[in-house]
Amino acid sequence: MPEIDNEILLRTYPMNYIHPKAKGKKTPVLSILKAVAEKSAVMLLILSAWEALPRLGLVDPFLLPPFSDAVGSLVRLFQSGEMFRHIAKSLERSGLGFLAAVAFSIPVGTFMGWNKRIERIADPLLQVCRNTSTLALYPVFILFFGLGETSKIAIILWGTVWPILLNTISGVKEADPLLIKSARSMGISRIGLFTKVVWPMATPSILTGLRLSAATAILMLVAAEMLGADRGLGFMIFYYQERYAIPEMFGGIIFIAVLGVLINFLLVRLESRMTRWKERIVKG
Repeated sequence: MPEIDNEILLRTYPMNYIHPKAKGKKTPVLSILKAVAEKSAVMLLILSAWEALPRLGLVDPFLLPPFSDAVGSLVRLFQSGEMFRHIAKSLERSGLGFLAAVAFSIPVGTFMGWNKRIERIADPLLQVCRNTSTLALYPVFILFFGLGETSKIAIILWGTVWPILLNTISGVKEADPLLIKSARSMGISRIGLFTKVVWPMATPSILTGLRLSAATAILMLVAAEMLGADRGLGFMIFYYQERYAIPEMFGGIIFIAVLGVLINFLLVRLESRMTRWKERIVKG
């Protein structure tokens, strides 16, 4: 083949030439900024409308104060130290109820998912309990446990137990039977079978149940604290609503929303870290 002159190459491919496929390629920074803008656009639009409507007189500012007023009230609650007192009590209640749900649901869900006959027998009862409104049972919890801390933790436990339990059952049931047979053929112990085969495969489903239960724990907490409590985020919101301190009420609602988003973010990060083996399997 005849040699190609370098001058011809330079004339054919000038310095400002950009390959057609490279034109649409974006830098990582631009991609991140675009993703952030797309995710926050709707939220910024809603918050802008929240701020503008009361100030323009389209909505009664007494019933819906501007967003900045609600945030300012929330800041003042933190500055006074009152907010920390309510947060500590709410996290204590929701944490105890959530941990009790985890301690009960994962072992029981593992047993029921592994023993398909027990799961078939108990499934109708589980579905009835899962679909019974937790708030409708609140008077029952008060009747049995009174208005103290026990009834509040019990109702949080009842509301959070079902997502973890049902997702654990589903995850254990859907474990690959070929991997289980292979592990058994290699002489693995029963404990090793669960710790090294069954539970790792059920982990994504269990973590999904944990995320659902964490969100439910916040909802049940607010409802439980609106009756018979003297501290907590739910009590604070109800207290300010009764006294028509609407900006403080909305400030508490905003904080609960932010708290729920933060908890969900942490659980998503935990899920991605604990299920990193799935990415390796896909890539490998």
